[in-house]
Amino acid sequence: MPKAIHGFCDDTLGDHDAVALAALVDSGELQVSEVLEASIARARQVDPHLHAIVEHCSEQSLDRSGDNSSGPFAGVPTFIKDMNDLVGLPTRYGSAAYEGAQAATRNDPVVQQMIDMGFIPLGKTTMPEFGLICSAEPAEGLGEPTRNPWNTDHGVGGSSSGSAALVAAGVVPIAHAADGGGSIRIPAGSCGLVGLKPSRGRIIPSRMLAKQPIVFATDGIVSRSVRDTAHFYEHIEGLNRKSELEPIGSVTSPIKQKLRIAVVTESLGGIQIDQPTRKVIEQTMLLLEGLGHTVELIPIPAPESMRMDFVNMWSASAYMTRKSGGQLLDSCFDSSRLTPVVDGLANDFLKKILKIPGTYLRLRKAHSDWARNFIEIDVVMTPCVSHLTPEIGYLNEGLDYETLFPRVMQWACFTGLANATGGPSISLPLGHDSESNLPIGVLFNADHGKERLLLELAYQLEEAQPWQKIWE
Repeated sequence: MPKAIHGFCDDTLGDHDAVALAALVDSGELQVSEVLEASIARARQVDPHLHAIVEHCSEQSLDRSGDNSSGPFAGVPTFIKDMNDLVGLPTRYGSAAYEGAQAATRNDPVVQQMIDMGFIPLGKTTMPEFGLICSAEPAEGLGEPTRNPWNTDHGVGGSSSGSAALVAAGVVPIAHAADGGGSIRIPAGSCGLVGLKPSRGRIIPSRMLAKQPIVFATDGIVSRSVRDTAHFYEHIEGLNRKSELEPIGSVTSPIKQKLRIAVVTESLGGIQIDQPTRKVIEQTMLLLEGLGHTVELIPIPAPESMRMDFVNMWSASAYMTRKSGGQLLDSCFDSSRLTPVVDGLANDFLKKILKIPGTYLRLRKAHSDWARNFIEIDVVMTPCVSHLTPEIGYLNEGLDYETLFPRVMQWACFTGLANATGGPSISLPLGHDSESNLPIGVLFNADHGKERLLLELAYQLEEAQPWQKIWE
């Protein structure tokens, strides 16, 4: 079995989750300074192997953060995905086109809210260019690929690639992530983590996400425990209260009701899943039935048109970025340095421009269409992706568009459903392939505003089948 790379050891971090660390800091048993020192030491140990960090915060800013830390996650170290502004560091969106970016002078809303909750950012993490594919593997000469802590011959998923790698490797218990087509859930599934994409509108969108024609994407986190994810959303909800969404509140225990769970194993486009993934889906169905839930296989409850409508929207986003990246994000933008996949998507938009009005109308209607599915069922379960996390090179950003983008569409064929419809979706690490030593995630999707239901179900599944640990 391939050897895992991680930083778990007998230091102040141990294998504590974020809730436990914050409690130890609050009680005085741990000092913020020693927690930060341990996290930085782990980063220095594993990042030469994983290549997950793009920028480090200065020692001076960390000293100031430690002194002022308060809130429900006081003293907990974290990292921010390189698509959100963090004071003192540049934001490059995973793109060489923003190589000349200057340090941010203010924090994005979600970053400031995380700081207000007590998190202490240690730096910025890797991502593919603008989060448009699902693996951070720069073209030759533009950096090293971000590698999977469980098996460094493989990628880590994306686009929240570096964040997932660092949490899985034990550098921090929680890291910022964002999801526009699976970018929280895919790396969570690839790295054995919990990854919840919240309902559309639950969190104020970042500067980059707010520029999208339809805001499919949302900020969030990846973590190693359901407890950390539930605690995070309980407290960030208090800073983003939305009257149109059902409150999440404090979620601390497994679900008690018996659910009607529909299982989908074939994606839009008729993409088949590989044998290791199918085995995990079948095992999870048995686990759910053993817990008293009703489980039924169904066809995917969405029209085939949604698949290409979603691609059309990403094409529109790529075109808008190529045409106006300097005005939208940073004046240093150099469009000549964009990757083939961004250029390919932008060119596709020009070919499909007459179809865009119909695309907008159908996708805006997808929200209400999705809600109707939950009259007869409570949860839709699917694989997270169609097959095991690919080897390094398979999703390299230097590949031509005609090669790379079909591979992205074939692998990440389940997660976009929740982005198109706006509903919440969580990936849980319910499977593991022993031959490759790679985690396998399973997705659970619910109606709008039903994060609480998903978290309670996640607690139940974590209790019934604890996640495999990278250090064991």
